[in-house]
Amino acid sequence: MNIFIAGLSFKVNDADLANLFEEYGPISSARVITDRQTGRSKGYGFVEIESEETANKAIEELNGAEYDGRTISVSEARPKEERPRREFNGNRGGGGGGYNRNRY
Repeated sequence: MNIFIAGLSFKVNDADLANLFEEYGPISSARVITDRQTGRSKGYGFVEIESEETANKAIEELNGAEYDGRTISVSEARPKEERPRREFNGNRGGGGGGYNRNRY
């Protein structure tokens, strides 16, 4: 089961997240999501726990708990929604802008 954790301190890393959830049983992975450009934590992450029973216990006990000075929200992760990709290949027209002195 994939678990979503929000409200993490920006100091929390993958190992910290793994340690928090390993108290409940074996985990498959733990990952804090970071900004691609800066490498800074975005304040949320995901943990995968093989046992659904263990995962549910962790969610129940950790949701609303304080961790590293912050109150975290813990829930079952929902599948990522597919969003239409934005196109930047000139199909929208427009643009230009500015003032052309030679026109008047």
